[in-house]
Amino acid sequence: MASQSSAAVISAASAVAARGESHLDSKKPIGSARFQPLRLSFSSYSKSGNMSSRICAVTKPNDAETLSSSSSSSVDMSLSPRVQSLKPSKTMAITDLAATLVQSGVPIIRLAAGEPDFDTPKVVAEAGINAIREGFTRYSLNAGITELREAICRKLKEENGLSYAPDQILVSNGAKQSIFQAVLAVCSPGDEVIIPAPYWVSYTEQARLADATPVIIPTKISDNFLLDPKDLESKLTEKSRLLILCSPSNPTGSVYPKSLLEEIARIIAKHPRLMVISDEIYEHIIYAPAKHTSFASLPDMYERTMTINGFSKAFAMTGWRLGYLAGPKHIVAACSKLQGQVTSGASSISQKAGVAALGLGKAGGETVAEMVKAYRERRDFLVKSLGAIEGVKISEPQGAFYLFIDFSAYYGSEAEGFGLISDSSSLALYFLDKFQVAMVPGDAFGDDSCIRISYATSLDILRAAVEKITKALKPLRATISV
Repeated sequence: MASQSSAAVISAASAVAARGESHLDSKKPIGSARFQPLRLSFSSYSKSGNMSSRICAVTKPNDAETLSSSSSSSVDMSLSPRVQSLKPSKTMAITDLAATLVQSGVPIIRLAAGEPDFDTPKVVAEAGINAIREGFTRYSLNAGITELREAICRKLKEENGLSYAPDQILVSNGAKQSIFQAVLAVCSPGDEVIIPAPYWVSYTEQARLADATPVIIPTKISDNFLLDPKDLESKLTEKSRLLILCSPSNPTGSVYPKSLLEEIARIIAKHPRLMVISDEIYEHIIYAPAKHTSFASLPDMYERTMTINGFSKAFAMTGWRLGYLAGPKHIVAACSKLQGQVTSGASSISQKAGVAALGLGKAGGETVAEMVKAYRERRDFLVKSLGAIEGVKISEPQGAFYLFIDFSAYYGSEAEGFGLISDSSSLALYFLDKFQVAMVPGDAFGDDSCIRISYATSLDILRAAVEKITKALKPLRATISV
């Protein structure tokens, strides 16, 4: 199936979705090859080229579905309205779709996943292996092993200027779990969660799962996607309970300077109910002269702030699933109570690896510095190459490994053999369908004018991607005014 283009695969998935079928028949050939069922695909788009911004699930039928259809008159199989209203993660969906296409023989360039392409540092991996060899494979303390929480306290003190005791640290199965538990712990039904856009895809959905209302504050590419304090102040009400900040940012790579955070802190100080989640998972992936500031280190913000961090990004430990929360003791205790009823403690093996990661030195030492050097080289290449394309707007990232590119000048154009490109989703599908480059449409992050590229991959792959993106945009220029 190596000679087959992605169009056949995507079109088949789209046709199935359009007919309302729940699966793709793996016995039916596509082209000259047998096709394995897709788990996820873009939803279908019309002949005019319009595409819904949804991602739809395409699954293989199972016994549960058969049971549901045969006994629907006697068994209530309905789902919770809370879950039904939940939007799927488009980043995960596109990543899964790209992986499926690759497995089917389609040569996809994958720039969707926010996952380092580096291996976990050897000393960290060995610590995990040794944990297994030494039989450290039983349940750990719900809040995390003492050794790791003490190491986190030292890290926060030395690198972030934050003093915490081990009972103010909760180790979880990834930073995503830490954020969700923090949202659940402090939000009540009807509370408002303030979220600057562009935002990480899970913030809004986690707020909704807590029966809170996401309040989105758009930012501008001309302001490097940074929150304007005046806009924040205008949105705050007596219902405002939580502000979520992410610096360095996913998806924009923006870094909040200390002076701006201080302005935000002064506004927050006027609102007794307002607390802050400071998502600092990318803190070590930062490009000088930009500097990271922990929000909890600002005057009067220590008791208001829940600091989220983890090991996935800086230490290339995504599969180890290890994150943590640091904050006021009573909030950490509440989050720990939640965790005890949901997952219990994180993997004992991963926690030993986490201890080794924090032992690499300040900011991950030379090991992480080498990764950051590579990320910066990739960033510089993309900013220069893609920024030279007519109509493309870029805010140069100061951290993380994402480029959030404004392609909106190309909306309204017609692509031969594809149709109308009207938004970020249709443009992303065009790149994937016709040029085999997988990226995430900006509407997933609350900004439909942009598309996110992850440059956590090699320069050779990025060069090939730029060549394809340039080739894809070239025929569109004749139909637009840039």
